[in-house]
Amino acid sequence: MKYPRAIQSLIEKLSGFPSVGPKTAERYVFYLLKQPAEKLKALATALTELQEKTTVCHLCQAIAENDPCPICSDVNRRGDVLCIVENTQDLLSIEATKQFDGRYFVLGGLINTISDVKPDDLNIAKLVKRLKTEKISEIILALNFTLEGETTALYLNKILKDHLKITRLAKGLPAGSDLEYADELTLGSALKNRNTL
Repeated sequence: MKYPRAIQSLIEKLSGFPSVGPKTAERYVFYLLKQPAEKLKALATALTELQEKTTVCHLCQAIAENDPCPICSDVNRRGDVLCIVENTQDLLSIEATKQFDGRYFVLGGLINTISDVKPDDLNIAKLVKRLKTEKISEIILALNFTLEGETTALYLNKILKDHLKITRLAKGLPAGSDLEYADELTLGSALKNRNTL
């Protein structure tokens, strides 16, 4: 016996989500089958509104409700410092710290030779165009400390270093961590970037 077509179709669609395999998708579908109709309608509405009620800010390339987004339209934010992030989630993580009062730019990914993501596939051309029209004194590269993040940071530094001050988020040991569990790269970076007490 096979699953009804509606169930199989939803399993296949959910299986396409990141880190969701067929078995997890199957569990999701059978969970949804047990939910009241109102809850399923609310979910369907939320999925429909996902594209209808969001847009991309033409200045920073972040996903937002309005264009320009609230950060880009905030006159109280510093306009001379630009924080470069991979995606909107990273932007919101930095915003949650309440430590940065400048503006942002979302690359829309990272250079990844294995997945064939090239600089032209990212928002780098839009970044360069923005830098020509705004008076930016510093760029902060807030990219993950992965091979892809490092590759992207090196590329951006190469094409922008002659025009701007470029800084990078500090890297090292997280608070509350044990030295014995730190990898060599993180521990080495923490030692190299140590602070004076």
